[in-house]
Amino acid sequence: MFQNLAEAKKYIEANGIRMLDLMSTDLNGRWRHVTMPVERLDEGTLEYGIGFDGSNYGFAPVEKSDMVFIPDLSTAFPDTFAEVPTLAVMGDVYVIELPDNRRFDQDPRNVALHAEEYLRSTGIADTLRISPEFEFHVFDHVSYTVEPNACGFRIDTEQAVWNTGDEGMNLGYKMAHKGGYHMAPPSDILSGFRSRVTLLMQERGIDVKYHHHEVGGPGQSEIEVEFGGLLEMADKTMMIKSILKNAAFAEGKTVTFLPKPIFGEAGNGMHVHMHLFKDGKPLFYDANGYSQLSDTAMWFMGGLLKHAPALCALTNPSTNSYKRLMPGYEAPVTIGFATSNRSAVIRIPAYAKSPETKRFELRSPDGTCNPYYAYAAILMAGIDGMLSKTDPVKGGYGPYDYNLYNLSAREQKKIKQLPRTLDEALDALEKDNAFLSPVFPQRLLEIWVANKRKETARYNQLPHPAEYAMYFDL
Repeated sequence: MFQNLAEAKKYIEANGIRMLDLMSTDLNGRWRHVTMPVERLDEGTLEYGIGFDGSNYGFAPVEKSDMVFIPDLSTAFPDTFAEVPTLAVMGDVYVIELPDNRRFDQDPRNVALHAEEYLRSTGIADTLRISPEFEFHVFDHVSYTVEPNACGFRIDTEQAVWNTGDEGMNLGYKMAHKGGYHMAPPSDILSGFRSRVTLLMQERGIDVKYHHHEVGGPGQSEIEVEFGGLLEMADKTMMIKSILKNAAFAEGKTVTFLPKPIFGEAGNGMHVHMHLFKDGKPLFYDANGYSQLSDTAMWFMGGLLKHAPALCALTNPSTNSYKRLMPGYEAPVTIGFATSNRSAVIRIPAYAKSPETKRFELRSPDGTCNPYYAYAAILMAGIDGMLSKTDPVKGGYGPYDYNLYNLSAREQKKIKQLPRTLDEALDALEKDNAFLSPVFPQRLLEIWVANKRKETARYNQLPHPAEYAMYFDL
């Protein structure tokens, strides 16, 4: 938003801004913030930053936890939801050293920045442009408990088909089971909400293609945004999630990006469309290639497919992620590519025919990821494929231009599979992480795996309500 401090000061004065909110992303991809009066914003803030305890962000041990946050004024945006007029700004984490501080190599924004720099250093391309699709659920009520003597959750949304029999005020328009795709009002009661958040996104410089109701009947929606650079879109991903959550909260609703919040309904993915450019020229187009893709595009795709299991540990980092990656819900389960095939982990949109729009999408990621790590890992896998000229056809990854869900069990075994659990994905990452090493510090990967192992261990130890239903009387 601003090129320098003078521009920021001018905006602050003209708009009556009273507070500055410093936003940074922790290890798991949650925003943390520190708020200060705008009068304290000066050249010293931009040079020396604001100190904080890095151990509480999941990065550093307690004995080496002093770090500083340095604002990046170009990321500033007005916080629509703050009670006091507030300007929010993202930034970068630095380690305190003498004589000069240095960028913290595990900081999510720093990892994304280094991935972009590494791409340019290869000489192959200078820009990866990506466009995530944001799928989410909007609920009217969410409650859950995880106690030694009780475990369960309850959700509700007015439009859910299970509310057709509600004898209170009920106007009858409900969304059928798995029947929400592109449905119109009055069944789609969330259309106005999506339009309101779209306008908020546009005000913050996030260009929206369109929004619509998704397949899932009980409150599932999707918003698609225009393309941008890797770091830019990671920043905007954090902003989009924040806007959606806060806008819903302000209206007495709640938003979740949980990949599989409802049994038997479609889950929430975060498909990532991508293509490469060099000096402004597209690199993924070849009129004579498969689906008009160039060799560069195929090699990039080959890298993604080769490293797909390891990527899942960063793009699908929750135990709930693997409840979505199941057959029958337009989520991928096999490792392959195809044109216009939503059962493949990489889909090439048939409607993207011009050189500038030629691209493909990775359909496995979901919104529980840390976007900086996820997008950087995707780029690093693609770069590895290009450098080694990994041919996805010779690698046995397709093209699979048929419904992969309808294969027999015998045919399924012939095709490589995505991990079925977070533990399987973490196993893959531990075995296959050299492609990340130019950008991801080994210590970061060790911390990531260790933390995720703790999550899976806790999850695996918890008795599940379904186990009572299936086994209590045995």
